[in-house]
Parts: sequence; structure tokens; C-alpha cells
Amino acid sequence: MSNFLKDRKSIRDYKKKKLDSKSMENVMSLMGEIQEEANNEYFDFILFENGEKVHNSLKGIGGYAGVMIESPHYIGIRLKEVSEESVINASYYSEKLMGRLSNLNLGSCWLSIRDVDREIKAVVLGEENKNIAYLVALGYPKAKNPFINEASSSRLGVGEIVFKEEFGQSIDIIELENRGLDDLFYYVRFAPSSFNNQPWRFVLEKDKVILLLAYSDENRVSLMDAGIIMYYFESLARTIGIENDWVLIDEEDLVYEGRKYKFIGEFKL
Repeated sequence: MSNFLKDRKSIRDYKKKKLDSKSMENVMSLMGEIQEEANNEYFDFILFENGEKVHNSLKGIGGYAGVMIESPHYIGIRLKEVSEESVINASYYSEKLMGRLSNLNLGSCWLSIRDVDREIKAVVLGEENKNIAYLVALGYPKAKNPFINEASSSRLGVGEIVFKEEFGQSIDIIELENRGLDDLFYYVRFAPSSFNNQPWRFVLEKDKVILLLAYSDENRVSLMDAGIIMYYFESLARTIGIENDWVLIDEEDLVYEGRKYKFIGEFKL
């Protein structure tokens, strides 16, 4: 899991070749398995096989950082109801799906279409899918040029995202080592986030971890980022023998040094 996270990259260049029948069968099976893991409660995965139509229709109005990534297929994430819990769970399980797609040597990438007009989405994706806010590009990755070094994103340090007992209070790395949590917090920093904003903040208490997300008036809170970081945190925690799950909490937002933070959940240690 730690190696996967360090090497985790969104694939933005795909071969035009459509998935073969075996790969398509595996994708459909994975989608069904993960929906069952979520008790078919919060969302449905919808596979759009005609990627060319989707790309051409949404080009310039949706995508990754405003760029519509071209891929042979797309997976839509259709919420069964619009709520914070549904959004967080949908992103949690979608990221889990993307990890399993990677194991099949398939590429994927988050794409936002939440600001695309619903009537356009109804024409492109179908009337029943006009409320979809996110797509996942899907396909065979193009081969990388071995003579070009890929740009790597800088990451906030552990001391910038983890606090002791109360928000803003620094924590000693020796304490994290003594509690066996140093690797967990080191690797979870590599989780993907919208525009690589790395909005997650953790407050480590005696018996639990509190998760908050940073946001501003210009950049609203991204609950998709919440589900993604919760998935990787839980997965890493299990590698060191902590089998608990996040529990969502509802507390008044925190303002610290002019920035806002939304409470998301707590994880028992």
C-alpha cells in the first residue's frame, strides 16, 4: 500500500484502443463487487463505453483542472441521494475501485463535471445521469517516454498536517514513532486530492485521530477529498494492525489563522 501510494499517479494519456472483452468483464465485475461492499447504499457506478462521444461533448467544460481527458471509456458515479455522507462514501469506494483497476494494468483519473449544465449532461450521459458530478477516465495507459523525467508534486510535511491534542499544536516525530504511527502519516500524504491541494489535517489525541479538511471562500470544501484520504488512512492503518473504521462527526467548522476547516470524522486507535 505504501509503495502504491508513493507511485500513485492519475493517468491522463490513454491509448485509443477500447478494452478487450476480458478486461471489460473484469471491470464490470469489480464495479459490482465494490457496490456490494458499500451495501448498494450510496451510489451506482455507470460505465459509459462510448468515450469519444463523452469526450467531445464535455471538452472545454469539464475534466481534470478544466481539461477533459480523452479516454476510450468513462465511469460515472451516480449518487442515490445528495448528502455529505453519500459524497464521502462514493469517493471512498471510487478510489478503492481505481486501485483495483490499477492492479489490472488499467489507468484511471478523476474528472469533475459538477459545474457542467445538467441539460448537457442529460444529453451526453442520459436523463437519469444528469446529476452526476464526477467521472473516472478509464483505459489502457500510453507507454511512458523513458527519456523524460515526470514532474513530481511536492508534499506537505508530516508536521504541517498532524497536530497533537488540539489544532495548530505541533507534534514531535519521536512521539509518532513511539506510537507506531510515523509511517502511516508519512505515506498517507501521498494520497491524491483536488488540484493537489492536500487539504487534510489530523489532530492526534490519546485514543483517536480527528480528520479535518481545509477550505476557503474561493475554494469550497471538497468532500471527495475526504472520502479518498479516509480510504487510504484506513488501508494503511490495517497494515499495522489497526482494524477500525472512520466515523463521521458533525461539529462547527474551525477557523485558524484566517483559514477554515471542516470536521469530517474520527478514527479510534
